[in-house]
Amino acid sequence: MKKINIKHVQNLHNEALRGLQFYKEEMNILQGRLEEITKDNTHIEVMKNVEHFQNQLIIQRNNMDELRHTINEHLRLITHQLEKTSYFVSENADEAQTKLYERYLSLEQSINELRHEFNRFAAKWM
Repeated sequence: MKKINIKHVQNLHNEALRGLQFYKEEMNILQGRLEEITKDNTHIEVMKNVEHFQNQLIIQRNNMDELRHTINEHLRLITHQLEKTSYFVSENADEAQTKLYERYLSLEQSINELRHEFNRFAAKWM
């Protein structure tokens, strides 16, 4: 069985966890801006978009929480493997880590698209 160095796995997990923390803060900023827009505008078009963005923020926060949880679970699995071997994890653990990182990249893309869409909306109504 091929073994993978733990440093490679840790680096990708840590990068994803830092990114998730950054985007969590970003969602809070967008939420604040959304509240500002809501206070200043009661137009029906604005309110429909506010509801849309509010829902999207909730969905993305849930997605981030789920991914953070899954990454932390994977880190616990790796820790368990490390108790049996020194500094190496199985190839299966590396494949799982790669899939988790790909999930992170996909989520990152979705969040960035939402942010850009929101910024266009905010530029019109702020």
